[in-house]
Amino acid sequence: MPHDHHEPHSLLPSDPELRARALETILVQKGLVDPAALSALIDTYQNDIGPQNGARVVARAWANPAFKARLLSDATAAIAELGFAGRQGEHMVVVENTAAVHNMVVCTLCSCYPWPVLGIPPAWYKSDEYRSRAVKEPRAVLAEFGVALLGSQKVRVWDSSAEVRYLVLPMQPEGSHELDEGALANLVSRNAMIGTALAGAE
Repeated sequence: MPHDHHEPHSLLPSDPELRARALETILVQKGLVDPAALSALIDTYQNDIGPQNGARVVARAWANPAFKARLLSDATAAIAELGFAGRQGEHMVVVENTAAVHNMVVCTLCSCYPWPVLGIPPAWYKSDEYRSRAVKEPRAVLAEFGVALLGSQKVRVWDSSAEVRYLVLPMQPEGSHELDEGALANLVSRNAMIGTALAGAE
C-alpha cells in the first residue's frame, strides 16, 4: 500500500498571510478552533490591546509628574492604574529617554514583548537580524529606522525576557506641553515605545 509522504506543512502556501489563513481554515474544518472565539480574540488585540494603551501611559507620564515618578519606580503598578495588566505584562520596567541617553528594546532570545501596552510584536522585532544587530550596532539600526541622535547621546539597549519587559518613555516633543492627554497620546507611536522612533516623528 503506497504511503503518503506529504506533510501538512508542505501543502501550505509559502506566503505567511496565506499560510495563516490556510491553517485557520484547516483548524476550523477539524473543529479545533471556534471561528467566533478567534474573531473575538483578533478584535481584542486590534481594538483593546495595542500601542494605543502604551501611548496613554506615556501621555499620562508627560502630563502628570507624580504619575511619571510612580511609572519610573514601579512601572507594573503604575501601568495597572490605567487598567493595563495581564499576560506578558506581569513585570514591567519603564526606561526614560533623555538628551543624554536614548533607550531601545530588543529580545535577543525570542520575542518577549509587553503585550498589554504594545499589543502583538511587529515581524521585524522578532527577526534574527534585529535581535542581533540591535545589540552589536544599535546606532546603525536606529539610523535605518530614521532616528537621528545627538552626537553626545549614548544608546542603551535593554534585553527583554520572560522575567521582565521594557517600555521606553520617549522624550516629549517640543511645543507639546500645553496639549491634553488625548492629543499627547496621538504623538506616541509603537516604535517610539520600543525606541526605534522619536515621539511625534511618525
